Amino acid sequence: MRFFVVCPGGLETVLAIELRQIAERPEVKAQGAWVIDPTPTSPTGGVGLAGPLSAAMALNLHSRIASRVLLQMAETTYRQEEDLYRLAHGLAWEEWFSHTQTLRVDVTAHRSPLKSLNFATLKIKDAIVDRLREVSGDRPSIDTAFPDVRVQAHLTATHVSIYLDTSGEALFKRGWRDEKGDAPLKENLAAGILALTGWQPKQPLFDPMCGSGTFLIEAAQIVMGIPSGAIRAGLYDEAGKESTPTRLAYRPLVTSVHGFGFLRLKPFTVGAEQKKWQAQKDAVLAEILERRKAFPDAQSLRISGSDINEKLVSMTKSNWQRAQLPGLPVVRQVDALAAKPSMIASDASSEPGLPGLALLNPPYGQRLGMKGGRGDDRDPAQDRYDDEGYGEDNVDPYSHNIETGRQSAKRSSRESLKRLQAEEEIDPTFLEFMKQFGQHLKDAFGGWHVFILTADMALPGQLRIKESRRTPLFNGPLECRLFRFEMRSKAERLESSSKPI
Repeated sequence: MRFFVVCPGGLETVLAIELRQIAERPEVKAQGAWVIDPTPTSPTGGVGLAGPLSAAMALNLHSRIASRVLLQMAETTYRQEEDLYRLAHGLAWEEWFSHTQTLRVDVTAHRSPLKSLNFATLKIKDAIVDRLREVSGDRPSIDTAFPDVRVQAHLTATHVSIYLDTSGEALFKRGWRDEKGDAPLKENLAAGILALTGWQPKQPLFDPMCGSGTFLIEAAQIVMGIPSGAIRAGLYDEAGKESTPTRLAYRPLVTSVHGFGFLRLKPFTVGAEQKKWQAQKDAVLAEILERRKAFPDAQSLRISGSDINEKLVSMTKSNWQRAQLPGLPVVRQVDALAAKPSMIASDASSEPGLPGLALLNPPYGQRLGMKGGRGDDRDPAQDRYDDEGYGEDNVDPYSHNIETGRQSAKRSSRESLKRLQAEEEIDPTFLEFMKQFGQHLKDAFGGWHVFILTADMALPGQLRIKESRRTPLFNGPLECRLFRFEMRSKAERLESSSKPI
């Protein structure tokens, strides 16, 4: 089987590393070898691989960075819409799903000669519907909100690829987030950023602007051995059957429609594949319960954070519990200019070679200020940013090299935010805050590595700190940079200042 694993643009390298790690898991390796494509040297929006059918199970369960796992059904050349119809009509869809299931079709394109993607989508949908009606005597219904089956086609200038989406809902929807809160940072992007920083589970991690806790929770689940798809796989339900004190009490959060897409495809429902799925879940469950013994409370994780907004601190605690993490998170309500590593995360010296790591995604513009912080005084551009960044239909600009009609809306959002940033850059209050925050990082985080994700390219100058590295990324529709800053310790600063000029 041929798969394409979609990810946010800029995370292809760390995704390829993650895929190799998943392939080497004993229970996955026992079910068949994978052949992973070479790591892309430029943004492609994902990584391809070949593997057994059960690879879809492992990818959806374990990949923290993937957005979707697509199973390739066909690929060929095309010139017009009728070519798309013939290709789709010739595929044995009846072997994958029935006419009683609902369907959704999406088409993306890069330099396609076709004039209308909507018409191309209609032709592929008609072909699938016609095929099933000819075989079964009836046609499936279309459901664009919560379909049983999703089909995706991608058009280049000369070729068309048709995929079955094995994920269902986008994989960044883990199931633990409080949906009533703002979610400007997708969970899989947060996981990819953690991988880019080189953070290791024994390394102190601190987020001084933690918001609803995305970085903290993703990191804690890594330490606890909880896979990204644990809730959707029903692992918490199965863990709750244990009679030991380490059992996980799962509070239902995700309905059945949010389960993985492959669970609704015929080949995955046969006995042999069901046994493979159960074997993968059993291996993960054993690991979760073992890690829970090693990390009985939040303090043992060495992961902490803070935020000025009391509501968001409360939301972090709620999300932490929904994610089945131990106790309550080490988070405090405190001004960013006073935020310091907690006692749990400050003893970096006890881990030789692992300095503390501060990671943050600050609210943009005036929302960095101290009057209410996140969640208050929202601007229209930020509202669009949050909606697009977390929306089901949003696709990263680099995702599979897609160009669609939505790009104009994304450009408008980026341009609006840049205009607001330009206005704020001349605000002396804002500049003074950034200057003070930069000095606070120097004073309170000496010897730490600091990573900041932002859409504001001028941030290093505002902080008055020279970055050691900048990595281009996309947070939804927004082009961002992940800045790395090496904070010198007090001893290093004194030594530098005492050297003769």
